[in-house]
Amino acid sequence: MISIQNYINGELLPAKTQKTLPIYNPSNGQIYAQAPDSNEVDVKIAVDVASSAYEVWSKSSIEFRSSILMKISDLIEENLEVLARAESMDNGKPLWLAKSVDIPRAASNFRYFAHAITQFNSECFENLSNNSINYTLNQPLGVVACISPWNLPLYLFSWKIAPALAAGNCVVAKPSEVTPMTAFLLSELCIKAGMPPGVLNIIHGYGPSVGEAMTSHPKVKAISFTGSTRVGSAIAEIAAKSFKKVSLEMGGKNPNLIFADCDFDEMLRTTVRSSFANQGQICLCGSRILVERSIYDKFKNAFVEKAKSLKVGHPDDPETRVGAIVSQAHFEKIKSYIEIAKTEGGQISCGGNVVKLEGYEEGWYFQPTIIEGLNQQCRTNQEEIFGPVVTIQPFDSDEEALNNANATEYGLSATVWTQNLTRAHRMARDLEAGIVWINTWLNRDLRTPFGGVKNSGMGREGGMEALRFFTEPKNICIQL
Repeated sequence: MISIQNYINGELLPAKTQKTLPIYNPSNGQIYAQAPDSNEVDVKIAVDVASSAYEVWSKSSIEFRSSILMKISDLIEENLEVLARAESMDNGKPLWLAKSVDIPRAASNFRYFAHAITQFNSECFENLSNNSINYTLNQPLGVVACISPWNLPLYLFSWKIAPALAAGNCVVAKPSEVTPMTAFLLSELCIKAGMPPGVLNIIHGYGPSVGEAMTSHPKVKAISFTGSTRVGSAIAEIAAKSFKKVSLEMGGKNPNLIFADCDFDEMLRTTVRSSFANQGQICLCGSRILVERSIYDKFKNAFVEKAKSLKVGHPDDPETRVGAIVSQAHFEKIKSYIEIAKTEGGQISCGGNVVKLEGYEEGWYFQPTIIEGLNQQCRTNQEEIFGPVVTIQPFDSDEEALNNANATEYGLSATVWTQNLTRAHRMARDLEAGIVWINTWLNRDLRTPFGGVKNSGMGREGGMEALRFFTEPKNICIQL
């Protein structure tokens, strides 16, 4: 049994209550670790030490902060195998995926912001009409809260804390209580990297006891959150009362628009991936597939065949393409939506069933599932399932495709498959989404802004947008 601990003031500590919460291995449904069941007492201690550390960290040189982040990046790469195995065991994702995507991206996040902070410029304006000069300083905020989800645990955890630290803030961070292992291992790497005590503090526990204490603490100046729209809405309400800065990346019900003139083979390969990668547990997965009617049957037959060929298996198996669902609660949620879809008149073209692996019968495995015959207003097409479940619907015109794509309360991402340049630009302009991919998917550049519209989010992260979020501009005017 592995004992996970909090990281406060440079030390690894249990919760003050000495209580723990169970951590499950999704591949077999068994408890394999215990994490601190922390509360507002642990949060208060972490915020206080972060406040004390802020005076020194915020005034440290950019070069020093950059060097610490670079050391962490190097240590992540050196420990790729250990971290990937921990991520796979904790989350249920295939080990090869954690090795090739999650852990390398976490290292890249630290490395990118270690460099980006050295290029984060102030502005200066000369005003000859009144003989004055204005210049702007980008100053850190103080203590900030970072709350990350369970689907890409270290990937998204590092995405938040790296720019916050680079900008000179001190951080109190909470990983998901479902997948805390790699955040704990990161704590150990931060100690090895020489992170000054109190600069980064990682508190484990449930959202209502830890997350709420973090977001409502008067010394916390900003909150970066990725998770459900329900929780994001609650955080926004708390933050509004004390005028905290908030960045929220929440749910998605992303459309995938497939036109008849697309590169069919490339589209099919990518659509299989965008539907079922990470068991469909990526906020950017295309869960509503809209297909031009003239190629609908061709697409459906090919897509179903590809989906049926995907191996549902143990995360350690290199042939596995669909691993275990992250938790029993989420597993039950996915199953419930299959029944909802059936009552709404949906036809299951592929999957829809639980998978029992020999030797891992208690694990949480589910078939890649394709549903057709539903309208855009039904619950299956309106609510985020966040699993290996997609719907497919035909359309007859560009206008119908666009209207159907925009017909949800979400607006995180969209994908468009077409060789028509005019159509591509028009769709990209008119789709209600923060990110639009043309003839590709999940093709990310760390310099670009990331976030959604409508109920998918508020604010932008990534690149210089993240550094702007974690700083406050101050204008200074000098009369010459």
